[in-house]
Amino acid sequence: MDENTPDTSPPEDLSQKRVFTTGEAAEVCRVSQQTIIRCFDAGRLTGFRVPGSKFRRIPREDLIRFMKANNIPLDALESPRRRVLVVDDDPAVIQMYQDAFGRDPRLEIRAAASAYDAGILTESFRPALIILDYMLPDLSGAAVCSRVRGDPRYADMKILCVSGVAKPEEIKSLVAAGADAFLKKPFDFTTLMDKVTELLALNAPPRQD
Repeated sequence: MDENTPDTSPPEDLSQKRVFTTGEAAEVCRVSQQTIIRCFDAGRLTGFRVPGSKFRRIPREDLIRFMKANNIPLDALESPRRRVLVVDDDPAVIQMYQDAFGRDPRLEIRAAASAYDAGILTESFRPALIILDYMLPDLSGAAVCSRVRGDPRYADMKILCVSGVAKPEEIKSLVAAGADAFLKKPFDFTTLMDKVTELLALNAPPRQD
C-alpha cells in the first residue's frame, strides 16, 4: 500500500500515540500529508523509515519539536484529561489517591509502588504531574526528582513531593533537586486538590456533593 493511500481504519486517540505516520502527523499539525512528507524528506521533520519499505515514521518527541519550531499548537496531542502519576509504597495511600482523583473528570491517574515502576510509567504514561512520596523503598525522592529533571523530555512535568517525616533540610534538598511543591502528611482532600489544581493550572475543581 502506498503511503499516500487514505487510511480507512478506525481513528485512534492521537494524544496517546508514541510514533506517527505522515497522515497522522498531518492531522495533528492540520496541514496536508504532502507538506509533512516534504518536511520529512528535507530534514526539517526528523524520524525514520520502516525497514524494507519507504514508509516514514515520526516519533512523538520529533513531532513535538517540529510543532514548537513552527508555532503549531500542541492541543491535538493533549488528552482532555491531565495525567497524574502517584508514587507511594503504601497500598492504603495509593487507594486514597485513586478514590480522590477517580471522582474528578479532569484527571487520569496511574500508580507506582517504587521508583523503578515510576520510571517505567513516566516513560509510557507521560504524566503532567508526579505526586511523589519522599521515602521510597528503592530510591529517595530527591534522586527521583533529579532523574526526571535530568531528562529534557520531561521539562514541563510537575513534581509534588509528600512526606510525614521529612526534615526542613530534606525539603530544601527536594526543591533543589527539582520538586515544584511539597505537602506534609497527613493532608485533607481539599488541600491536595488545591495544590494539584495550582500546579496543573486547572479550572476550579468540580464540587464533591
